Amino acid sequence: MLGIDNIFELIFIVGFVAGSVIRKIYTFRCRHGKAVRKHKSVVDIILISAGGLAMAAPLFYIFTPWLDFADYHFPEWLGWIGTAVFAMALLLLWRSHADLGRNWSAILQIKQEHSLVTNGIYRYIRHPMYAAHLLWAMAQGLLLENWLAGWAFLVVFVPLYLIRVPKEERMMLEQFDEQYNQYITRTGGIIPRFRK
Repeated sequence: MLGIDNIFELIFIVGFVAGSVIRKIYTFRCRHGKAVRKHKSVVDIILISAGGLAMAAPLFYIFTPWLDFADYHFPEWLGWIGTAVFAMALLLLWRSHADLGRNWSAILQIKQEHSLVTNGIYRYIRHPMYAAHLLWAMAQGLLLENWLAGWAFLVVFVPLYLIRVPKEERMMLEQFDEQYNQYITRTGGIIPRFRK
């Protein structure tokens, strides 16, 4: 069926637009600043592009019949759980951008005026944007009853996270050395570290 089929598809579209607006606002705000260290590889470009396609696959599912062959059905309550998870993902995506401020960049780079952000959500986890995208990927699978459109982002996110985060951590260690080492001991990667 063409068009929005149910409430969870509508919720996904609203969340997709909200997430896109959050990203655009901070992309615009952070477009200035000279990079002093940058890491950009073919693998990064492929992974980021695949992530974008996996996040957009639901649009093909919702607005065309092309992916209908991969449909399945969940109990409705899972869609409501997906809605709550998507709301948490969007809140975390916004908060992590807001707390990072002008230090944020879509590519792995250190800017001239770069500072180590350890306040706000970064007080608890080092990679809240990745945590937000993990939540988004899980929500997408719970909101959209299609094996391809629903779970594509999660399938792409896992290698993206496993490949990019170590590079990001190395860059931060090179830039901030012991300060970043201490930060690592206090925080979790994408899950807060619970200890005394």
